[in-house]
Amino acid sequence: MQSLTGTGVALVTPFKKDLSVDTAALEKIVNYQIDGGIDYLVVLGTTAESATLTKDEKEFVIATIVKANNNRLPLVLGVGGNNTAEVVEELKSRDLSSFAAILSVSPYYNKPTQEGIYQHFKAVAEASPLPVILYNVPGRTGSNMLPKTVIRLANNFKNIVAIKEAAGDIVQAMKLIQDKPESFLVISGDDMITLPMVLAGGAGVISVIAQGFTEFAQMVKLGLDRKVDEAYKLHYKYADSIDLIFEQGNPAGIKHIFKELGLSEDVVRLPLVNVDEDLAARISGFVKKIS
Repeated sequence: MQSLTGTGVALVTPFKKDLSVDTAALEKIVNYQIDGGIDYLVVLGTTAESATLTKDEKEFVIATIVKANNNRLPLVLGVGGNNTAEVVEELKSRDLSSFAAILSVSPYYNKPTQEGIYQHFKAVAEASPLPVILYNVPGRTGSNMLPKTVIRLANNFKNIVAIKEAAGDIVQAMKLIQDKPESFLVISGDDMITLPMVLAGGAGVISVIAQGFTEFAQMVKLGLDRKVDEAYKLHYKYADSIDLIFEQGNPAGIKHIFKELGLSEDVVRLPLVNVDEDLAARISGFVKKIS
Protein backbone atom coordinates (compact mmCIF):
# COMPACT_ATOMS: atom_id res chain seq x y z
CA MET A 1 0.00 0.00 0.00
CA GLN A 2 2.63 2.51 -1.09
CA SER A 3 -0.15 4.97 -1.94
CA LEU A 4 -0.88 5.30 1.80
CA THR A 5 2.70 6.13 2.74
CA GLY A 6 3.51 9.78 3.39
CA THR A 7 0.92 12.47 4.08
CA GLY A 8 -2.80 12.15 3.70
CA VAL A 9 -5.12 14.95 4.77
CA ALA A 10 -8.54 14.71 6.38
CA LEU A 11 -10.39 17.21 4.22
CA VAL A 12 -12.78 19.75 5.72
CA THR A 13 -16.21 20.42 4.29
CA PRO A 14 -16.30 24.18 3.61
CA PHE A 15 -19.64 25.90 4.16
CA LYS A 16 -21.02 29.19 2.90
CA LYS A 17 -22.39 31.69 5.39
CA ASP A 18 -25.87 30.22 4.85
CA LEU A 19 -24.44 26.84 5.99
CA SER A 20 -24.74 25.21 2.56
CA VAL A 21 -21.79 23.21 1.20
CA ASP A 22 -19.38 25.48 -0.69
CA THR A 23 -18.37 23.38 -3.68
CA ALA A 24 -16.22 26.08 -5.25
CA ALA A 25 -14.17 26.35 -2.06
CA LEU A 26 -13.95 22.55 -1.81
CA GLU A 27 -12.54 22.35 -5.35
CA LYS A 28 -10.04 25.08 -4.45
CA ILE A 29 -8.97 23.18 -1.32
CA VAL A 30 -8.48 19.93 -3.27
CA ASN A 31 -6.25 21.68 -5.79
CA TYR A 32 -4.34 23.38 -2.97
CA GLN A 33 -3.51 19.95 -1.53
CA ILE A 34 -2.38 18.55 -4.86
CA ASP A 35 -0.27 21.60 -5.69
CA GLY A 36 1.26 21.45 -2.20
CA GLY A 37 2.57 17.89 -2.50
CA ILE A 38 0.05 15.99 -0.38
CA ASP A 39 0.11 12.24 -1.12
CA TYR A 40 -3.56 11.25 -0.70
CA LEU A 41 -6.91 12.68 0.37
CA VAL A 42 -9.31 11.41 3.03
CA VAL A 43 -12.96 12.14 2.28
CA LEU A 44 -15.73 12.37 4.91
CA GLY A 45 -13.59 11.85 7.97
CA THR A 46 -14.29 13.50 11.32
CA THR A 47 -12.71 16.76 10.14
CA ALA A 48 -15.32 16.92 7.36
CA GLU A 49 -18.05 17.40 10.00
CA SER A 50 -19.64 14.25 8.57
CA ALA A 51 -21.93 13.94 11.60
CA THR A 52 -23.76 17.11 10.52
CA LEU A 53 -24.03 16.30 6.80
CA THR A 54 -27.19 14.83 5.31
CA LYS A 55 -27.00 11.74 3.13
CA ASP A 56 -27.47 13.88 0.01
CA GLU A 57 -24.78 16.33 1.13
CA LYS A 58 -22.32 13.48 1.65
CA GLU A 59 -22.92 12.30 -1.91
CA PHE A 60 -22.48 15.89 -3.10
CA VAL A 61 -19.16 16.21 -1.24
CA ILE A 62 -17.89 12.90 -2.63
CA ALA A 63 -18.83 13.82 -6.20
CA THR A 64 -17.20 17.26 -5.90
CA ILE A 65 -13.92 15.85 -4.57
CA VAL A 66 -13.78 13.00 -7.10
CA LYS A 67 -14.31 15.44 -9.96
CA ALA A 68 -11.83 18.02 -8.65
CA ASN A 69 -9.19 15.39 -7.97
CA ASN A 70 -9.57 13.90 -11.46
CA ASN A 71 -7.60 10.75 -10.52
CA ARG A 72 -4.52 12.75 -9.55
CA LEU A 73 -4.23 11.47 -5.96
CA PRO A 74 -5.51 8.31 -4.23
CA LEU A 75 -8.73 8.86 -2.31
CA VAL A 76 -9.71 7.25 0.98
CA LEU A 77 -13.35 7.28 2.10
CA GLY A 78 -14.49 7.43 5.71
CA VAL A 79 -17.00 4.61 6.31
CA GLY A 80 -17.54 3.93 9.99
CA GLY A 81 -19.99 4.09 12.85
CA ASN A 82 -21.27 2.45 15.99
CA ASN A 83 -23.90 0.32 14.24
CA THR A 84 -21.98 -2.58 12.71
CA ALA A 85 -24.85 -3.72 10.51
CA GLU A 86 -25.26 -0.22 9.07
CA VAL A 87 -21.54 0.06 8.27
CA VAL A 88 -21.59 -3.36 6.60
CA GLU A 89 -24.63 -2.41 4.52
CA GLU A 90 -22.95 0.80 3.33
CA LEU A 91 -19.84 -1.12 2.30
CA LYS A 92 -21.92 -3.61 0.34
CA SER A 93 -24.14 -1.05 -1.38
CA ARG A 94 -21.92 1.97 -2.05
CA ASP A 95 -20.02 2.52 -5.29
CA LEU A 96 -16.40 2.57 -4.11
CA SER A 97 -14.77 2.55 -7.54
CA SER A 98 -13.17 5.99 -7.06
CA PHE A 99 -11.42 5.02 -3.83
CA ALA A 100 -8.19 3.24 -2.94
CA ALA A 101 -9.20 2.32 0.62
CA ILE A 102 -11.69 3.02 3.38
CA LEU A 103 -10.99 4.55 6.78
CA SER A 104 -13.20 3.05 9.48
CA VAL A 105 -13.35 4.46 12.99
CA SER A 106 -13.59 2.22 16.05
CA PRO A 107 -17.20 2.19 17.30
CA TYR A 108 -17.94 5.23 19.44
CA TYR A 109 -20.29 5.84 22.38
CA ASN A 110 -21.19 2.13 22.79
CA LYS A 111 -17.77 1.51 24.44
CA PRO A 112 -17.39 -2.11 23.27
CA THR A 113 -14.89 -4.52 24.79
CA GLN A 114 -11.77 -5.47 22.85
CA GLU A 115 -13.62 -8.56 21.62
CA GLY A 116 -16.50 -6.36 20.49
CA ILE A 117 -14.08 -4.12 18.58
CA TYR A 118 -12.50 -7.20 16.99
CA GLN A 119 -15.85 -8.63 15.90
CA HIS A 120 -16.94 -5.25 14.52
CA PHE A 121 -13.87 -4.96 12.30
CA LYS A 122 -14.09 -8.65 11.35
CA ALA A 123 -17.52 -7.84 9.88
CA VAL A 124 -16.15 -4.70 8.20
CA ALA A 125 -13.22 -6.60 6.66
CA GLU A 126 -15.47 -9.35 5.35
CA ALA A 127 -17.84 -6.82 3.76
CA SER A 128 -15.30 -4.38 2.31
CA PRO A 129 -14.17 -4.76 -1.31
CA LEU A 130 -11.34 -2.32 -0.56
CA PRO A 131 -8.37 -2.27 1.82
CA VAL A 132 -9.38 -1.14 5.30
CA ILE A 133 -7.55 1.42 7.47
CA LEU A 134 -8.54 1.06 11.12
CA TYR A 135 -8.96 4.32 13.02
CA ASN A 136 -8.26 4.49 16.75
CA VAL A 137 -9.15 7.79 18.39
CA PRO A 138 -10.06 7.20 22.06
CA GLY A 139 -10.60 10.89 22.74
CA ARG A 140 -13.64 10.78 20.46
CA THR A 141 -14.82 7.17 20.72
CA GLY A 142 -14.56 6.65 24.48
CA SER A 143 -12.60 3.40 24.09
CA ASN A 144 -9.04 2.53 23.16
CA MET A 145 -8.34 -0.14 20.54
CA LEU A 146 -5.37 -1.88 22.13
CA PRO A 147 -2.32 -3.00 20.13
CA LYS A 148 -3.12 -6.68 20.73
CA THR A 149 -6.53 -6.20 19.07
CA VAL A 150 -5.02 -4.32 16.14
CA ILE A 151 -2.33 -6.96 15.60
CA ARG A 152 -4.90 -9.75 15.81
CA LEU A 153 -6.99 -8.05 13.11
CA ALA A 154 -3.94 -7.34 10.94
CA ASN A 155 -2.85 -10.98 11.12
CA ASN A 156 -6.30 -12.44 10.48
CA PHE A 157 -7.55 -10.24 7.61
CA LYS A 158 -5.35 -9.47 4.62
CA ASN A 159 -7.45 -6.47 3.60
CA ILE A 160 -6.89 -4.73 6.95
CA VAL A 161 -3.75 -2.96 5.82
CA ALA A 162 -3.17 -0.04 8.19
CA ILE A 163 -4.22 1.87 11.27
CA LYS A 164 -4.62 5.58 11.80
CA GLU A 165 -3.39 5.69 15.39
CA ALA A 166 -4.63 8.79 17.20
CA ALA A 167 -4.42 7.85 20.85
CA GLY A 168 -1.69 10.47 21.28
CA ASP A 169 0.42 7.82 23.01
CA ILE A 170 3.88 7.36 21.48
CA VAL A 171 4.50 4.24 23.61
CA GLN A 172 1.34 2.60 22.25
CA ALA A 173 2.32 3.60 18.72
CA MET A 174 5.77 2.07 19.15
CA LYS A 175 4.24 -1.16 20.45
CA LEU A 176 2.13 -1.33 17.29
CA ILE A 177 5.17 -0.71 15.10
CA GLN A 178 7.17 -3.34 16.99
CA ASP A 179 4.57 -6.14 16.74
CA LYS A 180 2.81 -5.46 13.43
CA PRO A 181 3.04 -7.68 10.34
CA GLU A 182 5.75 -6.43 7.98
CA SER A 183 3.44 -4.92 5.37
CA PHE A 184 0.98 -3.36 7.85
CA LEU A 185 1.16 0.45 8.06
CA VAL A 186 1.02 2.45 11.28
CA ILE A 187 -0.13 5.94 10.32
CA SER A 188 -0.13 8.83 12.77
CA GLY A 189 -3.47 10.45 13.49
CA ASP A 190 -1.89 13.03 15.77
CA ASP A 191 -0.02 15.86 14.06
CA MET A 192 2.16 16.70 17.05
CA ILE A 193 3.74 13.25 17.36
CA THR A 194 3.85 12.45 13.64
CA LEU A 195 7.60 12.88 13.26
CA PRO A 196 8.54 10.73 16.29
CA MET A 197 6.19 8.03 14.99
CA VAL A 198 7.69 8.17 11.50
CA LEU A 199 11.22 7.95 12.89
CA ALA A 200 10.14 4.95 15.00
CA GLY A 201 8.97 3.15 11.87
CA GLY A 202 5.57 4.65 11.12
CA ALA A 203 4.34 5.15 7.56
CA GLY A 204 3.29 8.80 7.73
CA VAL A 205 0.22 10.74 8.83
CA ILE A 206 -3.40 11.49 8.11
CA SER A 207 -3.17 15.13 9.03
CA VAL A 208 -5.31 18.15 9.77
CA ILE A 209 -2.60 20.82 9.85
CA ALA A 210 -1.04 19.71 6.55
CA GLN A 211 -4.10 20.79 4.57
CA GLY A 212 -3.46 24.35 5.72
CA PHE A 213 0.35 24.22 5.67
CA THR A 214 1.24 21.67 3.02
CA GLU A 215 4.96 22.00 3.81
CA PHE A 216 4.13 19.63 6.69
CA ALA A 217 4.17 16.88 4.04
CA GLN A 218 7.80 17.72 3.33
CA MET A 219 8.56 17.14 7.02
CA VAL A 220 7.09 13.64 6.71
CA LYS A 221 9.14 12.93 3.58
CA LEU A 222 12.31 14.05 5.34
CA GLY A 223 11.44 11.84 8.29
CA LEU A 224 10.88 8.82 6.05
CA ASP A 225 14.26 9.57 4.43
CA ARG A 226 15.85 9.75 7.91
CA LYS A 227 16.91 13.36 7.42
CA VAL A 228 16.23 14.00 11.07
CA ASP A 229 17.61 17.50 11.64
CA GLU A 230 15.86 18.92 8.57
CA ALA A 231 12.62 17.19 9.52
CA TYR A 232 12.66 18.52 13.08
CA LYS A 233 13.30 22.03 11.80
CA LEU A 234 9.95 21.85 9.98
CA HIS A 235 8.27 20.17 12.95
CA TYR A 236 9.16 23.07 15.22
CA LYS A 237 8.20 25.58 12.54
CA TYR A 238 4.59 24.33 12.69
CA ALA A 239 4.31 22.92 16.24
CA ASP A 240 2.63 26.03 17.67
CA SER A 241 0.04 26.00 14.88
CA ILE A 242 -0.94 22.43 15.78
CA ASP A 243 -1.73 23.49 19.34
CA LEU A 244 -3.64 26.50 18.05
CA ILE A 245 -5.93 24.66 15.63
CA PHE A 246 -7.01 22.09 18.22
CA GLU A 247 -7.34 24.49 21.17
CA GLN A 248 -11.06 25.06 20.62
CA GLY A 249 -11.92 21.99 18.60
CA ASN A 250 -11.52 20.59 15.12
CA PRO A 251 -12.20 21.81 12.43
CA ALA A 252 -12.92 25.31 13.76
CA GLY A 253 -9.18 26.04 14.02
CA ILE A 254 -8.13 24.76 10.60
CA LYS A 255 -11.10 26.52 9.00
CA HIS A 256 -9.86 29.82 10.41
CA ILE A 257 -6.49 29.12 8.76
CA PHE A 258 -8.34 28.53 5.48
CA LYS A 259 -10.07 31.88 5.91
CA GLU A 260 -6.70 33.57 6.43
CA LEU A 261 -5.34 31.81 3.33
CA GLY A 262 -8.33 32.90 1.23
CA LEU A 263 -9.47 29.32 0.57
CA SER A 264 -12.87 29.30 2.28
CA GLU A 265 -15.05 30.82 4.97
CA ASP A 266 -14.50 29.69 8.57
CA VAL A 267 -18.10 28.55 9.01
CA VAL A 268 -18.84 25.42 11.08
CA ARG A 269 -22.14 23.78 11.90
CA LEU A 270 -23.60 23.40 15.37
CA PRO A 271 -22.84 22.00 17.84
CA LEU A 272 -19.42 23.33 16.77
CA VAL A 273 -18.83 27.08 16.91
CA ASN A 274 -16.17 29.37 15.48
CA VAL A 275 -12.98 30.02 17.40
CA ASP A 276 -13.25 33.03 19.69
CA GLU A 277 -11.71 36.42 18.92
CA ASP A 278 -8.58 35.80 20.99
CA LEU A 279 -7.74 32.50 19.30
CA ALA A 280 -8.65 33.89 15.88
CA ALA A 281 -6.13 36.70 16.42
CA ARG A 282 -3.41 34.25 17.48
CA ILE A 283 -4.05 31.99 14.49
CA SER A 284 -4.01 35.00 12.16
CA GLY A 285 -0.73 36.14 13.71
CA PHE A 286 0.83 32.73 13.12
CA VAL A 287 -0.26 32.67 9.47
CA LYS A 288 1.18 36.14 8.91
CA LYS A 289 4.42 35.20 10.66
CA ILE A 290 5.20 32.30 8.33
CA SER A 291 3.78 33.78 5.12
